[in-house]
Amino acid sequence: MKNDSRDIIYIHLQASERFALFSGMSFREFGHSTEVPLSNLLLLKHRYEEGEFNLNTLLEYVPEDRVKEILKEDVDEYGDFCWLDFDEESGLDELDGQEIAELLYLGHCKNHLRAPFFRKLKNQYVYLAHDDGWFNKLYYRTLDSYLHLIGNVLPLKLESVTIERTWLGKKKKSEIPKVPDGILSNLTPLMAEGLVLSFSKAQQTRQKIEIPGWVIGDYVNMDEMMESYKEMSTDHPHIQIIYYRKTKEWSIIKK
Repeated sequence: MKNDSRDIIYIHLQASERFALFSGMSFREFGHSTEVPLSNLLLLKHRYEEGEFNLNTLLEYVPEDRVKEILKEDVDEYGDFCWLDFDEESGLDELDGQEIAELLYLGHCKNHLRAPFFRKLKNQYVYLAHDDGWFNKLYYRTLDSYLHLIGNVLPLKLESVTIERTWLGKKKKSEIPKVPDGILSNLTPLMAEGLVLSFSKAQQTRQKIEIPGWVIGDYVNMDEMMESYKEMSTDHPHIQIIYYRKTKEWSIIKK
């Protein structure tokens, strides 16, 4: 059933606590969708073998110039994969015992003791995954950065269903622009209720692409989420996100 999650994205947004639960978004998709490229990554739970070691936190990290390497890793095979970004290594050296304890709690329990944004680290995200792409919990510093992320992830998810052929028969990917923040802000109430978008069920014509979505509720157990989605997806969708090929514009229809 986990392989099925590649065809959908489930989002449950908790805006008051600045986090969202996901299924169907991979680390690689995330890394290519942030508003600003990822900087250094402090690894809280992982099996990455090329990290560098920080003596103050006793944790490994990935320097900014090697983030592209870890983005190529099959991190879904790690089991737990938890990290947060940080600005400078000097910030790691300044963390006190309480802050390090909070970091360890984040990685171990996938939850926060206090808001997990550290002044000394200047982190924008906390990324807590189990079987990456199956269960992901993402803390974000600002709603704008979250909306920008989703706006870029959705076209990436569409790539597998919008490959076209040139007149020579070679495959090419459609160049689909990001979904504007203003469009996505209209979806946040539905994301707060637990929203699934299905890319395998997207309908295509020469004029447009329609991505159906269903509000299915709040889930932490993604097996239960998938069962609920499969039952509900036989009904008419609650929304359609529509991309118009000619004008390169997006819209949403709520049903």
